[in-house]
Amino acid sequence: MSDESFSESEAEELVKVEEDSFKSKPINKQTRSWLIPLCGGTGLGIAIALGSMGILSYLPARQQTAVANKAAPKVNPAMTVTVATVEKTRIARTLNTTGTVAARDLIPVLPQANGLQIKIIPEDVKEGSLIKKGQVLAILDDSILQAQISQAKADVESKQADVASKQADLASKLANTISNQAIVQQRKADLAQAQAKLEEAEKNFRRYRQLAVSGGISQQELDTRSYTMKTAKETVRLAEENVYSAQANVGSARANTSSAEANINKAKADVRSSIAKVQQLQAQLGQTVVRAPVSGIVAEKLARVGDVTGVPPQTQVGNIIGGTQKLFSIIRDQRLELQAQVPEIQLPQVEVGASVQITSDLDHRVRLQGRVRDIQPLVNDKRREATVKIDLPPTDLLKPGMFARAAITTNTTIAIAVPQKAVQPQPDGSAILLILSGADTVRAQKVEVGEPIDDRLVEIKSGLQLDDRVIVDGAGYLKEGDKVRVVSQAGEQGSRGAGEQGRNN
Repeated sequence: MSDESFSESEAEELVKVEEDSFKSKPINKQTRSWLIPLCGGTGLGIAIALGSMGILSYLPARQQTAVANKAAPKVNPAMTVTVATVEKTRIARTLNTTGTVAARDLIPVLPQANGLQIKIIPEDVKEGSLIKKGQVLAILDDSILQAQISQAKADVESKQADVASKQADLASKLANTISNQAIVQQRKADLAQAQAKLEEAEKNFRRYRQLAVSGGISQQELDTRSYTMKTAKETVRLAEENVYSAQANVGSARANTSSAEANINKAKADVRSSIAKVQQLQAQLGQTVVRAPVSGIVAEKLARVGDVTGVPPQTQVGNIIGGTQKLFSIIRDQRLELQAQVPEIQLPQVEVGASVQITSDLDHRVRLQGRVRDIQPLVNDKRREATVKIDLPPTDLLKPGMFARAAITTNTTIAIAVPQKAVQPQPDGSAILLILSGADTVRAQKVEVGEPIDDRLVEIKSGLQLDDRVIVDGAGYLKEGDKVRVVSQAGEQGSRGAGEQGRNN
């Protein structure tokens, strides 16, 4: 303020001196009147300049005074951190192995009719397609079957006409048999009449012979009676022969009838055979439509339009099953399995039903939960490994033939685990954890680290106590004795209610 006051008074004094100077020279007033405004303006400019200099020197002083008057801030902790409380957790011990993804149930689709050309394959039927049971996979050319069916039907009609002809012949044979049977009856009647006449002639002959002995009649009369008796006997003999002959005719007629019946039966059998052939061809006609036997995914498409069923191309010689060409392969219900190889010395650790974690080196999205379904009884005598079949859940990330890793759960145990990023590796190969001592002080603790449990947690074998508070976020920037401020508990350990965690064996 003193600099500003001095400057202003000095300027006023200079202006006053100039005015007095002008007043003391009245003679020159008229001649030098133009100097008055000039001197006044000059003095005013000097006053303004001096005032400005005072103001400029005054402002920094005020700012320094304001900064000096501010209260000194409180010293903050070194860093804001999060902590995790050390707790027990259940760890699943696992056996790591590798294997190949395969179809659990691969169903071959074979043609039911051989020798037919493949006419149509729907565009939506290709490898990897999802299909349903009964869906059309291919249509075969049925023109040959249609011609065979027409010929077989004509043959049936011809055989049926032959049956009708033979039935008419049978009716004729039956009529002849009946006629011969009537003749037999007539001959028998003639025989009975001849036998009656013979009996009468014999009686007469015996009576006349007694009369001839007594002389009642002549010898000639007796000879006549004897001749009549002999004639009657001959008549009886002829009648018997006629009966036998008629009976023979009946037997022959019956034989002809039986033969006619046999011919009819054979003709009817021929008709049935022809009808069966028609039905077989019609069934084959239905088989010209190849349908999916099960629902699933098309794993292989071996058929091509123009191929003849039962006659595979040279490139598909290995796709013959039971003498029939395989057209497609279907993975039933999309079910896959991992065929993992396990050394024989580790087989006792694996149990059917054990949980398995499936991963892939090529696709990190693959994190599937499988289960051991079967352990093959045979061990490879060269590699000393057995195949363990692991059921996989339905997925689009894995395909048959792909490589995958499996962590088979062998047992579970209780251990201490902390977040991996809380562990601070040391140059000598050891590791430390920064533990919160009291409310805000950092303490370094050397620990023995076990194997990683998963991508978040690691097992601590020794060096920690339950309920210790381990610094997680910010641990890499701290040292022992630093002051910190805890904002929240780290949620990364998740040991409470987290269930089983995996650990490599």
